[in-house]
Amino acid sequence: MPGSTPEESYDLAVLGAGPAGLAGAVTAAELGLSVALLDSSGQAGGQFYRHPAPATGAARPEALHHDWATFTGLRDRLAASDVTPLLGHHVWTVTRHVDHEASGARWTVHALTGEDGSGQRPVIIRARAILLATGSYERHLPFPGWTLPGVVGAGGAQAMLKSGLALPGRRVVVAGSGPLLLAVATSLTAAGAEVPELIEASGYLGYARRPATLAANPHKLAEAALHGSALLRHRVRLRTRSAVTEAHGEDRVEAVTVSRLDRDWRPVPGTARRIACDALAVGHGLVPQIDLATALGCVTRRTADGTHALELSPLQETSLRGMWAAGETSGIGGSELAIAEGELAALAITARLTGVRPSPLPRLRALRRRRDRMRAFAETMTAAHAPGHGWTRWLTDETDVCRCEEVTAGRVREAVGEYGARDARTVKLLTRAGMGWCQGRMCGAAVACLAARATTAPSPPDRRPLATPISLGALARLPEASTAPTGAGTPVGPVAPAAPVAPGAHAGAPASASPGGPTGGAGATEPTAPIQPTAPITPTEATPRTDPHPHPTEGHPS
Repeated sequence: MPGSTPEESYDLAVLGAGPAGLAGAVTAAELGLSVALLDSSGQAGGQFYRHPAPATGAARPEALHHDWATFTGLRDRLAASDVTPLLGHHVWTVTRHVDHEASGARWTVHALTGEDGSGQRPVIIRARAILLATGSYERHLPFPGWTLPGVVGAGGAQAMLKSGLALPGRRVVVAGSGPLLLAVATSLTAAGAEVPELIEASGYLGYARRPATLAANPHKLAEAALHGSALLRHRVRLRTRSAVTEAHGEDRVEAVTVSRLDRDWRPVPGTARRIACDALAVGHGLVPQIDLATALGCVTRRTADGTHALELSPLQETSLRGMWAAGETSGIGGSELAIAEGELAALAITARLTGVRPSPLPRLRALRRRRDRMRAFAETMTAAHAPGHGWTRWLTDETDVCRCEEVTAGRVREAVGEYGARDARTVKLLTRAGMGWCQGRMCGAAVACLAARATTAPSPPDRRPLATPISLGALARLPEASTAPTGAGTPVGPVAPAAPVAPGAHAGAPASASPGGPTGGAGATEPTAPIQPTAPITPTEATPRTDPHPHPTEGHPS
Protein backbone atom coordinates (compact mmCIF):
# COMPACT_ATOMS: atom_id res chain seq x y z
CA MET A 1 0.00 0.00 0.00
CA PRO A 2 1.19 3.59 -0.42
CA GLY A 3 3.75 4.60 2.19
CA SER A 4 4.41 1.04 3.34
CA THR A 5 7.93 -0.05 4.21
CA PRO A 6 9.39 -2.85 2.04
CA GLU A 7 10.52 -5.93 3.96
CA GLU A 8 12.61 -8.88 2.74
CA SER A 9 14.08 -11.89 4.54
CA TYR A 10 17.43 -13.56 3.85
CA ASP A 11 19.80 -16.03 5.44
CA LEU A 12 22.57 -13.41 5.53
CA ALA A 13 22.69 -9.63 5.34
CA VAL A 14 26.13 -8.25 4.42
CA LEU A 15 26.62 -4.60 5.38
CA GLY A 16 29.23 -3.05 3.11
CA ALA A 17 30.14 -3.86 -0.51
CA GLY A 18 33.90 -3.31 -0.28
CA PRO A 19 36.50 -6.10 -0.60
CA ALA A 20 35.43 -7.90 2.60
CA GLY A 21 31.70 -7.58 1.92
CA LEU A 22 31.99 -8.67 -1.71
CA ALA A 23 34.09 -11.72 -0.79
CA GLY A 24 31.74 -12.69 2.02
CA ALA A 25 28.56 -12.22 -0.01
CA VAL A 26 29.62 -14.16 -3.10
CA THR A 27 31.16 -17.00 -1.06
CA ALA A 28 28.02 -17.41 1.05
CA ALA A 29 25.77 -17.29 -2.01
CA GLU A 30 27.87 -19.87 -3.83
CA LEU A 31 27.44 -22.14 -0.79
CA GLY A 32 23.67 -21.90 -1.04
CA LEU A 33 22.67 -19.09 1.32
CA SER A 34 20.27 -16.33 0.34
CA VAL A 35 22.25 -13.09 0.68
CA ALA A 36 21.44 -9.38 0.67
CA LEU A 37 24.38 -7.01 0.08
CA LEU A 38 23.78 -3.45 1.31
CA ASP A 39 25.96 -0.41 0.70
CA SER A 40 25.37 3.34 0.82
CA SER A 41 27.19 3.83 -2.48
CA GLY A 42 25.53 3.39 -5.83
CA GLN A 43 28.17 0.88 -6.96
CA ALA A 44 30.03 -2.03 -5.41
CA GLY A 45 33.71 -1.86 -4.56
CA GLY A 46 33.89 0.27 -1.44
CA GLN A 47 36.52 2.94 -0.96
CA PHE A 48 39.41 0.76 -2.09
CA TYR A 49 37.82 -0.27 -5.39
CA ARG A 50 36.12 3.07 -5.96
CA HIS A 51 35.87 3.69 -9.69
CA PRO A 52 34.32 6.23 -12.05
CA ALA A 53 30.63 6.10 -12.78
CA PRO A 54 29.75 4.96 -16.33
CA ALA A 55 28.65 8.52 -17.15
CA THR A 56 32.27 9.70 -16.95
CA GLY A 57 33.18 7.55 -19.94
CA ALA A 58 36.43 6.39 -18.35
CA ALA A 59 38.15 4.08 -20.82
CA ARG A 60 40.67 2.52 -18.38
CA PRO A 61 39.44 2.60 -14.75
CA GLU A 62 42.07 -0.02 -13.95
CA ALA A 63 44.82 2.56 -14.45
CA LEU A 64 44.37 3.82 -10.88
CA HIS A 65 44.34 0.37 -9.25
CA HIS A 66 47.25 -2.02 -8.93
CA ASP A 67 45.03 -5.12 -8.46
CA TRP A 68 42.00 -4.35 -10.60
CA ALA A 69 41.78 -8.00 -11.68
CA THR A 70 40.88 -9.00 -8.13
CA PHE A 71 37.92 -6.64 -8.14
CA THR A 72 36.72 -7.68 -11.58
CA GLY A 73 36.82 -11.29 -10.41
CA LEU A 74 34.64 -10.48 -7.39
CA ARG A 75 32.34 -8.36 -9.53
CA ASP A 76 31.86 -11.18 -12.04
CA ARG A 77 31.13 -13.65 -9.27
CA LEU A 78 28.60 -11.22 -7.85
CA ALA A 79 26.86 -10.87 -11.22
CA ALA A 80 26.72 -14.66 -11.64
CA SER A 81 25.41 -15.29 -8.11
CA ASP A 82 21.97 -15.01 -6.54
CA VAL A 83 23.10 -12.21 -4.21
CA THR A 84 20.55 -9.39 -3.96
CA PRO A 85 22.56 -6.14 -4.27
CA LEU A 86 20.88 -3.32 -2.39
CA LEU A 87 23.07 -0.38 -3.33
CA GLY A 88 22.21 3.17 -2.28
CA HIS A 89 20.92 1.83 1.03
CA HIS A 90 22.05 3.73 4.14
CA VAL A 91 21.88 1.47 7.21
CA TRP A 92 20.96 3.52 10.27
CA THR A 93 20.55 0.78 12.88
CA VAL A 94 20.50 -2.99 13.40
CA THR A 95 18.39 -4.75 16.01
CA ARG A 96 18.52 -8.33 17.26
CA HIS A 97 15.48 -10.42 18.15
CA VAL A 98 15.03 -13.86 19.67
CA ASP A 99 11.97 -15.77 18.49
CA HIS A 100 11.74 -19.21 20.08
CA GLU A 101 8.52 -20.19 18.33
CA ALA A 102 9.02 -19.07 14.75
CA SER A 103 11.89 -19.82 12.42
CA GLY A 104 12.04 -16.28 11.10
CA ALA A 105 14.94 -13.84 11.04
CA ARG A 106 16.86 -12.99 14.17
CA TRP A 107 18.22 -9.71 12.88
CA THR A 108 16.50 -6.63 11.52
CA VAL A 109 18.47 -4.17 9.40
CA HIS A 110 16.92 -0.70 9.06
CA ALA A 111 18.06 1.24 6.01
CA LEU A 112 17.11 4.33 4.03
CA THR A 113 17.14 4.94 0.33
CA GLY A 114 17.06 8.32 -1.37
CA GLU A 115 18.69 11.61 -0.43
CA ASP A 116 18.52 13.32 2.95
CA GLY A 117 15.22 14.98 3.79
CA SER A 118 11.78 14.23 2.39
CA GLY A 119 13.13 11.82 -0.23
CA GLN A 120 14.12 9.22 2.37
CA ARG A 121 12.37 5.86 2.10
CA PRO A 122 12.77 3.31 4.91
CA VAL A 123 13.59 -0.30 4.04
CA ILE A 124 13.65 -3.27 6.43
CA ILE A 125 15.80 -6.35 5.84
CA ARG A 126 15.46 -9.41 8.06
CA ALA A 127 18.24 -11.97 8.26
CA ARG A 128 19.39 -14.97 10.24
CA ALA A 129 22.97 -13.68 10.38
CA ILE A 130 24.86 -10.42 9.87
CA LEU A 131 28.28 -9.85 8.31
CA LEU A 132 29.59 -6.40 9.18
CA ALA A 133 32.01 -5.14 6.52
CA THR A 134 31.63 -1.38 6.90
CA GLY A 135 35.30 -0.51 6.39
CA SER A 136 37.01 2.55 7.84
CA TYR A 137 37.38 6.30 7.54
CA GLU A 138 40.24 8.78 7.75
CA ARG A 139 41.64 10.19 10.96
CA HIS A 140 42.24 13.94 10.83
CA LEU A 141 44.60 15.80 13.18
CA PRO A 142 44.01 19.57 12.91
CA PHE A 143 46.64 22.24 12.48
CA PRO A 144 46.48 26.00 11.81
CA GLY A 145 45.03 26.56 8.35
CA TRP A 146 43.55 23.11 7.87
CA THR A 147 40.14 24.60 7.06
CA LEU A 148 41.44 26.47 4.00
CA PRO A 149 40.01 25.48 0.59
CA GLY A 150 42.45 23.15 -1.12
CA VAL A 151 43.23 21.19 2.05
CA VAL A 152 41.65 17.76 1.59
CA GLY A 153 41.98 14.35 3.17
CA ALA A 154 44.55 12.01 1.64
CA GLY A 155 41.87 9.43 1.03
CA GLY A 156 39.58 12.20 -0.18
CA ALA A 157 42.10 13.19 -2.85
CA GLN A 158 42.29 9.59 -4.01
CA ALA A 159 38.48 9.36 -4.05
CA MET A 160 38.25 12.50 -6.20
CA LEU A 161 40.66 10.97 -8.65
CA LYS A 162 39.16 7.47 -8.76
CA SER A 163 35.49 8.44 -8.93
CA GLY A 164 35.53 11.85 -10.59
CA LEU A 165 38.83 11.79 -12.52
CA ALA A 166 39.63 15.13 -10.87
CA LEU A 167 42.74 16.44 -9.13
CA PRO A 168 42.59 18.57 -5.95
CA GLY A 169 45.26 20.85 -7.48
CA ARG A 170 48.20 20.93 -9.83
CA ARG A 171 50.97 21.09 -7.20
CA VAL A 172 49.92 18.87 -4.29
CA VAL A 173 51.83 18.22 -1.08
CA VAL A 174 50.94 14.81 0.43
CA ALA A 175 51.36 14.64 4.20
CA GLY A 176 50.37 12.77 7.35
CA SER A 177 51.23 9.23 8.33
CA GLY A 178 50.57 5.71 7.13
CA PRO A 179 51.01 3.59 4.01
CA LEU A 180 47.99 5.21 2.33
CA LEU A 181 50.19 8.24 1.60
CA LEU A 182 52.41 6.22 -0.73
CA ALA A 183 49.41 5.09 -2.78
CA VAL A 184 47.95 8.59 -2.87
CA ALA A 185 51.19 10.21 -4.04
CA THR A 186 51.65 7.51 -6.69
CA SER A 187 48.09 7.99 -7.99
CA LEU A 188 48.39 11.78 -8.12
CA THR A 189 51.67 11.74 -10.01
CA ALA A 190 50.35 9.12 -12.45
CA ALA A 191 47.38 11.42 -13.15
CA GLY A 192 49.63 14.37 -13.96
CA ALA A 193 49.86 16.28 -10.67
CA GLU A 194 53.17 17.55 -9.35
CA VAL A 195 53.92 16.23 -5.86
CA PRO A 196 56.97 18.15 -4.59
CA GLU A 197 57.21 16.22 -1.32
CA LEU A 198 55.65 13.37 0.60
CA ILE A 199 55.75 14.25 4.30
CA GLU A 200 55.59 11.24 6.66
CA ALA A 201 55.30 12.02 10.39
CA SER A 202 56.53 8.59 11.44
CA GLY A 203 59.19 6.52 9.76
CA TYR A 204 59.65 3.07 8.33
CA LEU A 205 62.17 1.66 10.78
CA GLY A 206 59.34 0.18 12.84
CA TYR A 207 58.84 -2.44 10.15
CA ALA A 208 62.45 -3.54 10.43
CA ARG A 209 61.86 -4.57 14.05
CA ARG A 210 59.65 -7.41 12.79
CA PRO A 211 61.79 -9.15 10.14
CA ALA A 212 59.87 -12.43 10.43
CA THR A 213 56.59 -10.65 9.73
CA LEU A 214 58.09 -8.90 6.71
CA ALA A 215 59.51 -12.16 5.38
CA ALA A 216 56.10 -13.80 5.70
CA ASN A 217 54.48 -11.05 3.62
CA PRO A 218 56.72 -10.56 0.56
CA HIS A 219 53.81 -9.14 -1.46
CA LYS A 220 53.78 -6.13 0.88
CA LEU A 221 57.46 -5.51 0.24
CA ALA A 222 56.81 -5.76 -3.50
CA GLU A 223 53.96 -3.28 -3.21
CA ALA A 224 56.17 -0.82 -1.30
CA ALA A 225 58.90 -1.20 -3.93
CA LEU A 226 56.34 -0.47 -6.66
CA HIS A 227 55.29 2.77 -4.98
CA GLY A 228 58.88 3.71 -4.20
CA SER A 229 60.00 3.31 -7.79
CA ALA A 230 57.06 5.42 -9.00
CA LEU A 231 57.97 8.21 -6.58
CA LEU A 232 61.62 8.11 -7.69
CA ARG A 233 60.55 8.24 -11.32
CA HIS A 234 58.46 11.36 -10.69
CA ARG A 235 61.13 12.90 -8.41
CA VAL A 236 58.92 13.03 -5.33
CA ARG A 237 61.06 13.72 -2.25
CA LEU A 238 60.19 11.62 0.80
CA ARG A 239 60.63 13.31 4.18
CA THR A 240 60.17 11.20 7.31
CA ARG A 241 59.79 12.40 10.91
CA SER A 242 58.22 15.61 9.56
CA ALA A 243 54.75 17.09 9.44
CA VAL A 244 52.76 19.95 7.96
CA THR A 245 52.22 22.15 11.00
CA GLU A 246 50.51 25.09 9.26
CA ALA A 247 48.81 25.92 5.96
CA HIS A 248 48.91 29.44 4.54
CA GLY A 249 46.68 31.31 2.11
CA GLU A 250 43.79 33.73 1.73
CA ASP A 251 41.05 32.25 -0.45
CA ARG A 252 42.93 28.98 -0.94
CA VAL A 253 46.02 27.23 0.37
CA GLU A 254 49.12 28.74 -1.19
CA ALA A 255 51.90 27.20 0.91
CA VAL A 256 52.48 24.94 3.89
CA THR A 257 54.96 24.98 6.75
CA VAL A 258 56.78 21.70 7.30
CA SER A 259 58.60 21.03 10.60
CA ARG A 260 60.82 18.22 11.77
CA LEU A 261 59.37 16.15 14.61
CA ASP A 262 60.92 14.47 17.61
CA ARG A 263 59.95 10.95 18.70
CA ASP A 264 56.75 12.22 20.33
CA TRP A 265 55.75 14.24 17.25
CA ARG A 266 56.64 17.57 18.85
CA PRO A 267 57.91 20.15 16.31
CA VAL A 268 61.67 20.69 16.62
CA PRO A 269 62.40 24.43 17.02
CA GLY A 270 64.23 26.04 14.14
CA THR A 271 63.34 23.39 11.54
CA ALA A 272 60.27 25.03 9.96
CA ARG A 273 60.34 25.66 6.22
CA ARG A 274 57.75 26.57 3.57
CA ILE A 275 56.66 24.68 0.46
CA ALA A 276 54.58 26.42 -2.18
CA CYS A 277 51.53 24.44 -3.34
CA ASP A 278 47.91 24.88 -4.39
CA ALA A 279 46.59 21.77 -2.60
CA LEU A 280 47.41 19.65 0.42
CA ALA A 281 46.31 16.02 0.78
CA VAL A 282 46.71 15.09 4.45
CA GLY A 283 45.64 12.13 6.57
CA HIS A 284 46.92 10.37 9.67
CA GLY A 285 45.75 6.81 9.24
CA LEU A 286 42.37 5.12 9.23
CA VAL A 287 39.79 4.37 11.92
CA PRO A 288 37.58 1.24 11.89
CA GLN A 289 33.90 2.06 11.33
CA ILE A 290 32.16 0.05 14.05
CA ASP A 291 29.18 2.22 15.05
CA LEU A 292 26.56 -0.44 14.29
CA ALA A 293 28.42 -3.05 16.37
CA THR A 294 29.19 -0.87 19.38
CA ALA A 295 25.54 0.26 19.50
CA LEU A 296 24.70 -3.40 20.16
CA GLY A 297 27.43 -3.76 22.78
CA CYS A 298 30.03 -5.78 20.86
CA VAL A 299 33.39 -6.14 22.61
CA THR A 300 36.20 -4.00 21.20
CA ARG A 301 39.97 -3.85 21.58
CA ARG A 302 42.38 -0.94 21.68
CA THR A 303 44.79 -0.93 18.73
CA ALA A 304 48.40 0.21 18.78
CA ASP A 305 47.56 3.57 17.22
CA GLY A 306 44.85 4.42 19.75
CA THR A 307 41.73 3.51 17.79
CA HIS A 308 39.16 0.84 18.62
CA ALA A 309 38.48 -2.28 16.57
CA LEU A 310 36.12 -5.21 17.09
CA GLU A 311 37.38 -8.20 19.07
CA LEU A 312 36.63 -11.30 17.02
CA SER A 313 36.74 -15.06 17.42
CA PRO A 314 39.19 -17.10 15.32
CA LEU A 315 36.43 -17.42 12.73
CA GLN A 316 35.47 -13.73 12.59
CA GLU A 317 32.45 -13.77 14.94
CA THR A 318 31.92 -10.79 17.25
CA SER A 319 31.11 -11.18 20.93
CA LEU A 320 27.42 -11.07 19.95
CA ARG A 321 26.36 -14.47 18.64
CA GLY A 322 25.14 -14.35 15.06
CA MET A 323 27.06 -11.23 14.04
CA TRP A 324 30.32 -11.65 12.16
CA ALA A 325 32.74 -8.98 10.96
CA ALA A 326 35.46 -8.79 8.31
CA GLY A 327 37.89 -6.26 6.91
CA GLU A 328 38.83 -2.97 8.54
CA THR A 329 36.24 -3.35 11.34
CA SER A 330 38.69 -5.65 13.12
CA GLY A 331 41.71 -3.46 12.41
CA ILE A 332 43.24 -1.71 9.41
CA GLY A 333 44.97 -4.23 7.17
CA GLY A 334 44.29 -3.67 3.46
CA SER A 335 42.19 -5.27 0.76
CA GLU A 336 43.88 -8.69 0.62
CA LEU A 337 43.34 -9.26 4.33
CA ALA A 338 39.76 -8.01 4.02
CA ILE A 339 39.01 -10.51 1.24
CA ALA A 340 40.47 -13.40 3.24
CA GLU A 341 38.43 -12.44 6.31
CA GLY A 342 35.25 -12.06 4.25
CA GLU A 343 35.64 -15.53 2.78
CA LEU A 344 36.46 -17.06 6.17
CA ALA A 345 33.43 -15.40 7.77
CA ALA A 346 31.17 -16.70 4.98
CA LEU A 347 32.36 -20.27 5.57
CA ALA A 348 31.72 -19.95 9.31
CA ILE A 349 28.27 -18.44 8.77
CA THR A 350 27.29 -21.18 6.33
CA ALA A 351 28.38 -23.87 8.78
CA ARG A 352 26.36 -22.24 11.58
CA LEU A 353 23.19 -21.85 9.52
CA THR A 354 23.28 -25.20 7.70
CA GLY A 355 25.02 -27.41 10.24
CA VAL A 356 27.28 -28.72 7.48
CA ARG A 357 30.96 -27.97 7.03
CA PRO A 358 31.11 -26.23 3.63
CA SER A 359 34.80 -26.66 2.96
CA PRO A 360 37.56 -29.25 3.54
CA LEU A 361 39.64 -28.73 6.66
CA PRO A 362 42.92 -28.15 4.76
CA ARG A 363 41.35 -25.21 2.90
CA LEU A 364 39.99 -23.72 6.10
CA ARG A 365 43.32 -24.05 7.86
CA ALA A 366 45.18 -22.50 4.92
CA LEU A 367 42.74 -19.58 4.87
CA ARG A 368 43.19 -19.01 8.59
CA ARG A 369 46.99 -19.12 8.28
CA ARG A 370 46.85 -16.59 5.46
CA ARG A 371 44.58 -14.34 7.53
CA ASP A 372 46.83 -14.60 10.59
CA ARG A 373 49.96 -13.86 8.55
CA MET A 374 48.48 -10.70 7.03
CA ARG A 375 46.94 -9.63 10.34
CA ALA A 376 50.40 -9.80 11.95
CA PHE A 377 51.70 -7.43 9.27
CA ALA A 378 48.72 -5.15 9.84
CA GLU A 379 49.54 -4.92 13.56
CA THR A 380 53.15 -4.06 12.71
CA MET A 381 51.97 -1.36 10.31
CA THR A 382 49.59 0.11 12.88
CA ALA A 383 52.31 0.35 15.52
CA ALA A 384 54.81 1.87 13.09
CA HIS A 385 52.51 4.78 12.22
CA ALA A 386 50.89 5.43 15.61
CA PRO A 387 50.58 9.20 16.28
CA GLY A 388 52.82 10.60 19.00
CA HIS A 389 51.30 12.48 21.92
CA GLY A 390 53.15 15.69 21.09
CA TRP A 391 51.21 16.51 17.92
CA THR A 392 48.91 18.81 19.93
CA ARG A 393 51.86 21.23 20.13
CA TRP A 394 51.02 22.13 16.51
CA LEU A 395 47.80 23.79 17.66
CA THR A 396 47.47 27.43 18.58
CA ASP A 397 44.54 28.43 20.78
CA GLU A 398 42.89 29.97 17.70
CA THR A 399 43.00 26.76 15.66
CA ASP A 400 39.56 25.33 14.93
CA VAL A 401 39.30 21.77 16.23
CA CYS A 402 35.58 21.19 15.67
CA ARG A 403 34.82 22.66 12.27
CA CYS A 404 31.05 22.15 12.45
CA GLU A 405 30.61 24.11 15.69
CA GLU A 406 33.71 26.32 15.24
CA VAL A 407 35.21 25.23 18.57
CA THR A 408 38.87 26.23 18.92
CA ALA A 409 41.70 24.41 20.66
CA GLY A 410 41.73 27.21 23.21
CA ARG A 411 38.14 26.51 24.23
CA VAL A 412 38.86 22.80 24.55
CA ARG A 413 41.93 23.53 26.68
CA GLU A 414 39.84 25.86 28.82
CA ALA A 415 37.28 23.09 29.37
CA VAL A 416 40.09 20.77 30.48
CA GLY A 417 42.16 23.24 32.53
CA GLU A 418 39.46 25.44 34.03
CA TYR A 419 36.41 23.19 34.25
CA GLY A 420 37.99 19.78 34.85
CA ALA A 421 36.95 17.94 31.70
CA ARG A 422 38.78 14.63 31.42
CA ASP A 423 37.23 13.02 28.34
CA ALA A 424 35.76 13.94 24.96
CA ARG A 425 32.16 13.59 26.13
CA THR A 426 32.60 16.11 28.93
CA VAL A 427 34.38 18.48 26.55
CA LYS A 428 31.45 18.12 24.17
CA LEU A 429 28.94 19.07 26.84
CA LEU A 430 30.99 22.12 27.82
CA THR A 431 31.97 23.38 24.35
CA ARG A 432 29.67 21.63 21.78
CA ALA A 433 32.73 20.09 20.11
CA GLY A 434 31.38 17.03 18.31
CA MET A 435 27.73 18.13 18.29
CA GLY A 436 27.73 19.25 14.66
CA TRP A 437 26.68 17.55 11.46
CA CYS A 438 29.60 15.09 11.41
CA GLN A 439 28.88 14.09 15.05
CA GLY A 440 32.53 14.18 16.06
CA ARG A 441 33.80 12.05 13.22
CA MET A 442 36.21 14.76 12.07
CA CYS A 443 37.22 16.18 15.45
CA GLY A 444 36.74 13.20 17.76
CA ALA A 445 40.37 12.05 17.80
CA ALA A 446 41.68 15.58 18.35
CA VAL A 447 39.25 16.39 21.15
CA ALA A 448 40.03 13.09 22.89
CA CYS A 449 43.79 13.80 22.72
CA LEU A 450 43.39 17.31 24.08
CA ALA A 451 41.17 16.04 26.90
CA ALA A 452 43.34 13.06 27.86
CA ARG A 453 45.81 13.07 30.71
CA ALA A 454 48.90 10.88 30.94
CA THR A 455 47.29 8.99 33.83
CA THR A 456 43.89 8.65 32.22
CA ALA A 457 42.94 5.17 31.03
CA PRO A 458 41.79 4.96 27.40
CA SER A 459 38.04 5.43 27.19
CA PRO A 460 35.90 2.84 25.37
CA PRO A 461 34.26 3.79 22.09
CA ASP A 462 31.03 5.68 22.48
CA ARG A 463 27.74 4.16 21.44
CA ARG A 464 25.74 5.96 18.79
CA PRO A 465 22.05 4.94 18.59
CA LEU A 466 21.75 6.06 14.96
CA ALA A 467 24.55 5.42 12.48
CA THR A 468 23.26 7.74 9.76
CA PRO A 469 20.80 10.66 9.63
CA ILE A 470 17.13 9.77 9.48
CA SER A 471 14.27 12.24 9.29
CA LEU A 472 11.42 12.09 11.78
CA GLY A 473 9.10 11.62 8.81
CA ALA A 474 10.94 8.45 7.81
CA LEU A 475 10.71 7.18 11.38
CA ALA A 476 6.98 7.85 11.38
CA ARG A 477 6.54 5.73 8.25
CA LEU A 478 8.03 2.64 9.88
CA PRO A 479 5.49 -0.17 10.33
CA GLU A 480 4.07 -0.70 13.80
CA ALA A 481 5.73 -4.09 14.07
CA SER A 482 9.13 -2.42 13.81
CA THR A 483 8.43 0.14 16.50
CA ALA A 484 6.72 -2.10 19.04
CA PRO A 485 7.51 -5.81 18.64
CA THR A 486 5.10 -8.20 20.29
CA GLY A 487 4.99 -11.90 21.08
CA ALA A 488 8.09 -13.98 21.59
CA GLY A 489 10.36 -11.77 19.51
CA THR A 490 11.94 -9.26 21.90
CA PRO A 491 15.09 -7.20 21.57
CA VAL A 492 18.02 -8.67 23.47
CA GLY A 493 20.93 -6.36 22.67
CA PRO A 494 22.63 -4.63 25.60
CA VAL A 495 21.10 -1.34 24.53
CA ALA A 496 17.93 -0.97 22.47
CA PRO A 497 18.57 1.60 19.72
CA ALA A 498 16.80 4.83 20.40
CA ALA A 499 15.91 7.82 18.25
CA PRO A 500 16.41 11.28 19.74
CA VAL A 501 13.47 13.64 19.37
CA ALA A 502 14.97 17.05 18.90
CA PRO A 503 14.09 20.21 17.01
CA GLY A 504 14.98 20.01 13.33
CA ALA A 505 14.55 17.50 10.57
CA HIS A 506 17.26 14.96 11.36
CA ALA A 507 18.79 12.94 14.14
CA GLY A 508 21.95 10.90 14.21
CA ALA A 509 25.14 11.34 12.24
CA PRO A 510 25.94 11.31 8.54
CA ALA A 511 27.44 8.30 6.86
CA SER A 512 29.06 10.42 4.17
CA ALA A 513 31.14 12.35 6.71
CA SER A 514 33.90 10.30 8.25
CA PRO A 515 31.94 7.81 10.38
CA GLY A 516 33.08 7.03 13.89
CA GLY A 517 34.21 9.06 16.89
CA PRO A 518 32.38 10.53 19.89
CA THR A 519 28.65 10.23 20.13
CA GLY A 520 26.01 12.83 20.71
CA GLY A 521 22.94 14.21 19.06
CA ALA A 522 22.91 17.39 17.06
CA GLY A 523 22.29 19.67 19.98
CA ALA A 524 20.66 17.04 22.19
CA THR A 525 22.63 15.33 24.94
CA GLU A 526 20.71 12.06 25.25
CA PRO A 527 18.11 10.20 23.17
CA THR A 528 14.69 10.57 24.74
CA ALA A 529 12.21 8.67 22.55
CA PRO A 530 13.06 4.99 22.08
CA ILE A 531 12.03 3.48 18.76
CA GLN A 532 11.21 0.23 20.45
CA PRO A 533 10.56 -0.46 24.15
CA THR A 534 13.03 -2.59 26.02
CA ALA A 535 11.48 -5.84 27.14
CA PRO A 536 12.59 -7.84 30.19
CA ILE A 537 15.75 -9.71 29.29
CA THR A 538 17.94 -12.24 31.01
CA PRO A 539 21.40 -11.18 32.19
CA THR A 540 23.14 -13.73 29.97
CA GLU A 541 21.43 -12.38 26.88
CA ALA A 542 21.76 -8.72 27.77
CA THR A 543 25.46 -8.67 28.62
CA PRO A 544 28.01 -9.02 25.81
CA ARG A 545 30.68 -11.64 26.29
CA THR A 546 34.04 -10.30 27.40
CA ASP A 547 35.90 -13.40 26.27
CA PRO A 548 37.99 -12.19 23.30
CA HIS A 549 37.40 -15.54 21.53
CA PRO A 550 33.79 -16.53 22.28
CA HIS A 551 32.62 -20.01 21.29
CA PRO A 552 35.42 -20.55 18.72
CA THR A 553 34.28 -24.05 17.74
CA GLU A 554 30.56 -24.20 18.42
CA GLY A 555 28.84 -24.49 15.06
CA HIS A 556 31.99 -23.42 13.24
CA PRO A 557 33.85 -25.29 10.50
CA SER A 558 37.02 -26.12 12.38
